Amino acid sequence: MTLEAFADTFVPGEKRSPDDVAIAGAAPGPGAVAAGAIELLEMPATGVSSGLDDIVSTLNDHASDYAAEHGITLDAAVPPFVALDYEHRSALMRILTAPDHPEKEFWVLTALFCFMAFDTAAHMNTVRALESGHPGLMTMGFAKPDPDGLWRFPDFSYGRQLAHAHPATTPNGDPA
Repeated sequence: MTLEAFADTFVPGEKRSPDDVAIAGAAPGPGAVAAGAIELLEMPATGVSSGLDDIVSTLNDHASDYAAEHGITLDAAVPPFVALDYEHRSALMRILTAPDHPEKEFWVLTALFCFMAFDTAAHMNTVRALESGHPGLMTMGFAKPDPDGLWRFPDFSYGRQLAHAHPATTPNGDPA
């Protein structure tokens, strides 16, 4: 729940159900959690997966301290960070990611994976992500590949060709 609340703080989305406490419901549509942020954080390739328990513990400690400093009574039935409302979760994350905070790099790195899950579906094959309707890629209007699974762009994004293809480039676009 804490990791979901963390991811939802950076890329908020709508609640999955009325009794959902991890997702604050601060924005319409799907957010980082629906886009697979937890799945990405749990992948060994991120380098943070083995420390997720420590991340959760530390974040909840910070949330408890924040609540005490601000006179907030937390619901003991859920982890402290989850018990904070969206505005307080966001305020705490602004503190933890501030340039002068000693743990800034740690929190920014972890947050980047939440953005990556939404913006790039980094934990999935891109073609399969699009076929499954990945919420981040759909929200951004990510272009679908041609029927053969390759992307070709007949129009130049800058309105003009910036460079000529290498003479040894194959018809399917592979360099020689």
